[in-house]
Amino acid sequence: MSVSGQVAFPESATFGAAISRDPELTFLLPENDVEDPEFSIVVPALNEEITIGEFVAWCKQGIAAAQVKAEIIIIDSSSDRTAEIAVAGGARVLKTPKRGLGRAYIDAIPYIRGKYVLMGDADCTYDFREIRPFVQKFWAGAEFVMGSRFKGSIEKGAMPPLHRYFGTPLTTWILNVMYGTKFSDIHCGMRGVTLDALRRMELASQSWEYASEMVLKSAHLGLRFEGVPASFLKDKDGRFNHHARAGWTSPWRAGWINLKAMFVFGADFFLIGPGLLLLGLGFPLLCVLAFGPLTVGAFTLSINAMLAALICSILGLQFVMMGAIAQTLYDRTGIKRQRWLTIFPYNRTTIGCFSTFVVGLLFGE
Repeated sequence: MSVSGQVAFPESATFGAAISRDPELTFLLPENDVEDPEFSIVVPALNEEITIGEFVAWCKQGIAAAQVKAEIIIIDSSSDRTAEIAVAGGARVLKTPKRGLGRAYIDAIPYIRGKYVLMGDADCTYDFREIRPFVQKFWAGAEFVMGSRFKGSIEKGAMPPLHRYFGTPLTTWILNVMYGTKFSDIHCGMRGVTLDALRRMELASQSWEYASEMVLKSAHLGLRFEGVPASFLKDKDGRFNHHARAGWTSPWRAGWINLKAMFVFGADFFLIGPGLLLLGLGFPLLCVLAFGPLTVGAFTLSINAMLAALICSILGLQFVMMGAIAQTLYDRTGIKRQRWLTIFPYNRTTIGCFSTFVVGLLFGE
């Protein structure tokens, strides 16, 4: 086993140079390291000495079955023998401080050499002997490949009923409604992405919400998506998952921060639709009442109705404008930005606004 000392910077690491200079990181290499891998299995680990040896062996079996040249990178924040066992088994290990699941992947990006990246958990709950479907989807042109436990198999006792029948289906449904996507299991930890797409995502989440951030940004980027069945297994004897170690509130906290990621990166969903609805209700009524009170049956709409219509119109317009700004900020392809520029080109919009201002002055007098 060789040690790179204080974070050797690989030649292929042209992204995130600041991270690679972090003196807290150490990179460990196995004796029989893989050269020029096409595929990288990149997995965080925290005190997984019970399972890490078997996990690395599963990865090697999956690599052999898929007939692909691949490396295994473990991002390790353990205080036990996880790193030692992983390197002995033939994996590269990036030693990092304990600072979050999402941050582990951010730290690892400069060290990934493969064109395709497969992520997951090191606890043998996802069967990495079955990576061939992911490899085939990538070779067919996919940029983002998600495993689905609901389309694959879930071993009895592997997933709590609260997660299986409520939490995961609900948050998956919310995301699909917000983004018009067709994911079946957004919380499946076994997923793959091209290294180019992973870099373009510019992940910011430090904790569990990285999973939702990846899914949301794949939609923002317009990545070619494919889904494959995944096998989900229960914990090995003697091992307790991290949610169980953190207490009964841990799954709820994880669910909340994943929802937070959806709401933050999908702010336009809560602005543009409601804004157009308010504008559609308020502006026509405002235009009608500008010419005087309106009697409808036994009701007369006058100044109070006009004030309500004005409030709806102003709020609706502000919502739409804020939604447009949010879409532009999170637009990774430039498509939505160009769409708004097409709807509101500078010359026509400026002339229209000035004309409306003049008309308003004339009517005001």
